Amino acid sequence: MAESGGSGRGPPCLGAAAALRRWEQLRRRAATPWARGLLAVAAGLGLLYAVLRVPLRLRDGLAAVTMFLSTLTPKFYFALTVTSSFISGLIFVFEWWHFRKYGTSFIEQVSVSHLRPLIGGAENSPPPPAAFSAGDNDTSRQNMPECKVWRNPLNLFRGAEYSRYMWVTGKEPLTYYDMNLSAQDHQNFFTCDTDALRPSDTVMQKAWRERNPQARIKAAYQALELNNDCATAYVLLAEEEATTIVDAEKYFKQALKAGEMIYRKSQNCHSQSPQHEAQLSKDLESHKLLGRDTNVLVYVKRRLAMCARKLGRIREAVKMMRDLMKEFPLLSMLNIHENLLEALLELQAYADVQAVLAKYDDISLPKSAAICYTAALLKARAVSERFSPETASKRGLSTAEINAVEAIHRAVEFNPHVPKYLLEMKSLVLPPEHILKRGDSEAVAYAFFHLQHWKRIEGALNLLHCTWEGTFRMIPYPLEKGHLFYPYPSCTETADRELLPTFHEVSVYPQKELPFFIHFTAGLCSFSAMLALLTHQFPELMVILAKAP
Repeated sequence: MAESGGSGRGPPCLGAAAALRRWEQLRRRAATPWARGLLAVAAGLGLLYAVLRVPLRLRDGLAAVTMFLSTLTPKFYFALTVTSSFISGLIFVFEWWHFRKYGTSFIEQVSVSHLRPLIGGAENSPPPPAAFSAGDNDTSRQNMPECKVWRNPLNLFRGAEYSRYMWVTGKEPLTYYDMNLSAQDHQNFFTCDTDALRPSDTVMQKAWRERNPQARIKAAYQALELNNDCATAYVLLAEEEATTIVDAEKYFKQALKAGEMIYRKSQNCHSQSPQHEAQLSKDLESHKLLGRDTNVLVYVKRRLAMCARKLGRIREAVKMMRDLMKEFPLLSMLNIHENLLEALLELQAYADVQAVLAKYDDISLPKSAAICYTAALLKARAVSERFSPETASKRGLSTAEINAVEAIHRAVEFNPHVPKYLLEMKSLVLPPEHILKRGDSEAVAYAFFHLQHWKRIEGALNLLHCTWEGTFRMIPYPLEKGHLFYPYPSCTETADRELLPTFHEVSVYPQKELPFFIHFTAGLCSFSAMLALLTHQFPELMVILAKAP
């Protein structure tokens, strides 16, 4: 058995060796010149056969297509052109809708997002600009304007104003994005890490995170059951449950009483210096509580001043705002001076308005539409009553008129959306709770409160109407360069569409040209419709033209 097994393994080894020897012989013969020549001739014959065979196939295919077209009736061509026109029309309508809503072409967006990476163009293409600039270093922050969303200093009351508007019109004045930003603000203002020390604050911490308004109101009442002096619970009820400004003011007065008491307690705890290391953590907790209680107190006093302004007690409101700015001078980022400017304009205290502008219209401080346009309004007030375009064109502008025109140009360059609202060329909506500086949301918020002040000064709107468009001749084109301010940011349209309600037509600057695919689909739709009409009117002639070689 062993021998037979050994003899059984022998023949395969011999066969493999023989096959290798034959392969070596064939390789040596193929390496000879005459063998290479034979291979080249065979390849040439194969290529010639393929070249001659393709036209034969094309000719047969063309003959088949010609025979198929010859059997088609005019009804087929009419149906074909109508279907093509209908499909291209649908694409055109969708492209137009997408461009009006999002400011971009859908086909171009899909091409850039999905097709370019497949082709390989994403490797060499530069990175797209960010919607909200956050520079990697200080130099980029200085060179690029930021599209930062700010809290609206004059935002309305949810229950007493926004909700009443929705009840009357059936339209939601606030977007989800805007309300989400407000929820984040409330959590930053009214909560801290030490809320567990107060059970009522723990309940309110959950309340600010609730999306349902009724759930927030219910949580506020639960917090008041635990602690009748919970200031933040009164704040929430004043903002969302009160249906009138009078009711909101009552809640805010209760919040002020509770907030002042808690603020004094936090100050006393913070003023006690720790005597040993065990009290360091306690001192840190008291510092956080003091910061949160300070935010609550400032917020309540500001809203009380706004209630007084809305109820016609303007001098009282001005006094409350001035006292608040003196008591907490480091909280200038809350822009309380813009509330003060609007109240002083209502009092027609223009000298006081100029004094506020002299303090806050500084190169080191961030600008706003309220600052720039109020400065322009005061300059226009000095000359608007006697201003006439015909007279100015004949004798030229005086020094005061030149200053007024330059102030208007400065304001328009900062926010070019405002004049159309002041001149009532665009309809206003309720301002959002957050605004984007230099954007349409800021323009809506400014015009909503300040249009009456421009109308009160005779000739101010006439001067604005005659001069505001001249600003765009002074701004360099393209907009990579600015004139008096940073270049106008390109991210405002996207942010404004998130902040403003859908039924409002967002103002866009600079106006974007229609994408190529809108022109293309419009032309294709028109051409297909014209062919369908001609096929319907002259079927025999169109069939002859279609069958012509």
